Amino acid sequence: MASHRRPKPPRRNQTTVLTTAALAVVALSAQSASADPAPDPTKKGVKAQVDRLYEEATQATEKYNGTKEKADGLEKDVTALQETAARKQADLNSMRARIGSLASAQYRSGGMDPSMQLMLSTDPDSFLEKASLLDQVGARELSTFQQFQIQQRGLQQQRAEASKKLADLETTRTELRRKKSEIQGKLASAQRLLNTLSAKEKARLAAEEERANRDSARVNLGNESSASSRAAAAFDAAKSRVGLPYVWGATGPGSFDCSGLTSWAFKQANVSIPRTSQAQANVGTRINSLSALKPGDLIIMRTDLSHVGFYAGNGQILHAPKPGAQVRYESIARSGMPFMWGVRI
Repeated sequence: MASHRRPKPPRRNQTTVLTTAALAVVALSAQSASADPAPDPTKKGVKAQVDRLYEEATQATEKYNGTKEKADGLEKDVTALQETAARKQADLNSMRARIGSLASAQYRSGGMDPSMQLMLSTDPDSFLEKASLLDQVGARELSTFQQFQIQQRGLQQQRAEASKKLADLETTRTELRRKKSEIQGKLASAQRLLNTLSAKEKARLAAEEERANRDSARVNLGNESSASSRAAAAFDAAKSRVGLPYVWGATGPGSFDCSGLTSWAFKQANVSIPRTSQAQANVGTRINSLSALKPGDLIIMRTDLSHVGFYAGNGQILHAPKPGAQVRYESIARSGMPFMWGVRI
């Protein structure tokens, strides 16, 4: 078409570009009326960006899972320390009451012994440092007071430890909120990109995803034996979740992220494994070759170890792949994620 135009004036570059673009749109519209449209590079570009954001969101999810696991552990520690401190305080109160009874008895019998005054002072540690007073204290009173000091020191230690754990917990919760915000931001960005597509393009992407989920039900897994009875039990549990949605941070039973599915499945087989894919990558026996994997082995994917699933046999992985997808079988080769190694529990 350019050969029939007059030479472009130096200051009309933008107009020419717009005219060419407009003609291209007309030509594409004419083609679509008579035949299937050619692949739309805009749709492909959006899909690639969305896939990248989903991958980044799943990577951030595994970091979130690790931080949440730490927060949960700290919460348990804090609760245990606080319960122990409460018990120690109750014991201390009881001993203080016994010391008070001894003091009252001494007062009624002719005045309070100086040693008892020290016992009831705000600085009981100074008592045993004053050796000149020890001979004024009976064996029973001394024993009671020594126990009181031990309990008091123990309580102070418990409170200090609980205070430190609480500070760690607050720091971890702040990090948890930051990671959650990061994940939600990436998912929101992906949704905004999807919203730029036409209704037809959205329908095509949805159909592709539905086809992947539907093809999952027809996967030929072969007749390979499982790595172990426990692996078989965990794999069976995971198979029962096929078709359920991926939800970041979810551990079942109605929705999962990738490591949520594997940890839940092994839990059904009475086996406890770590929560995150990175931690799961370093338990059990490492299997470096795909050909050596057996159904029920874990498969660690991506160079940052941010994805995990079950080897399902016949070159397939059973996993919770990404936001918007379901728990399903997929070809490892077509998953779009590099295989790092397998783990046999």
